[in-house]
Amino acid sequence: MGTSQARRGDTRHRIQDVALELFAEQGYEKTSLREIAEHLDVTKAALYYHFKTKEDILTSIVEDIGRPVDELITWAEAQPRTLENKQEMLRRYSAALWGASALFRFIQENQATVRELSIGEQFKSKMLALNGLLKEPEFSMASQVRCITALFAMHAGMFAVQNIEGDPEDKREAILEVALDLIAQAHQGLE
Repeated sequence: MGTSQARRGDTRHRIQDVALELFAEQGYEKTSLREIAEHLDVTKAALYYHFKTKEDILTSIVEDIGRPVDELITWAEAQPRTLENKQEMLRRYSAALWGASALFRFIQENQATVRELSIGEQFKSKMLALNGLLKEPEFSMASQVRCITALFAMHAGMFAVQNIEGDPEDKREAILEVALDLIAQAHQGLE
C-alpha cells in the first residue's frame, strides 16, 4: 500500500514538473493536457486520473510550493515585530522563493492568466500578508515603501540577475543583502 501511494505521489510530482515547464516555455493558454501527457509518455486518461484540468495542476503546484510561504507567515505572525525577526523572515522567504523559481518565472511571464485564475488571489493574499508583517503603521511613508520594496526587490532581483554572469548562490545572497538593507533602513531610529 505504501509503495503504491509513493508511486502515485511520484507521478503527481512528475506531472507538476512537466506542466510547469511547458506552461513557462509556451504559456499556460497554449499548453494542452494532451501535450503534458505526451511529454510524460502517458495516456491522457492516466493524466486525468491525477488531474482533471490544467487549472487543477497549476493549483496543486501553487499549494505545494506555497506551503513554505504559508509556514513562514504563520511563524512571522507569532514573532515580536523586531528588525531581527523581519530580517529572518526575508532570509526564509529568499530560500522559499529560490526553491520555487520555476513557479515564480511562470507567474511573472503569465501575469494576465494568473490574475484570471484562483491562484492569482492566493498569491496576492500571501504578498499582502508578508507586506503587512514587514511594515509598521508608525513608519514614515518612505520607510513603509522600503519595507514593501524589500519583498519586491527579491522578486525583481530573480529576473534581473538572469543576464548577469556569476554563481547563482552569489546572486541570491546579493539580492537578499539588498532586501535586508532596505528593511534595516526602514527601522533606523525606531529601535
